[in-house]
Amino acid sequence: MISFALIGGILLNIGAFLTFRGKIYESIVVYLLADVCWIVMAWEREDFVGVISIILGVTFGLLAFIKMYRGDMYKSLNKEDIKDDLQN
Repeated sequence: MISFALIGGILLNIGAFLTFRGKIYESIVVYLLADVCWIVMAWEREDFVGVISIILGVTFGLLAFIKMYRGDMYKSLNKEDIKDDLQN
């Protein structure tokens, strides 16, 4: 029988592959679906601290997604590029 942990793990791998391919927005949606599976799994095991922890992580993930979608997040990890963006 397929468990929510297995479904969440498969979705995690799909999300990682989409991230590797550069499809960031699609991967975030897949990651959020994996999070829902893990919330259900934790709820079934009556691990309420786990549920709260996962929900907190999903909340931060959604906020980061919204910030990135609106264009408020810097897209470069190079410090020089960020300094140039701040000066312009």
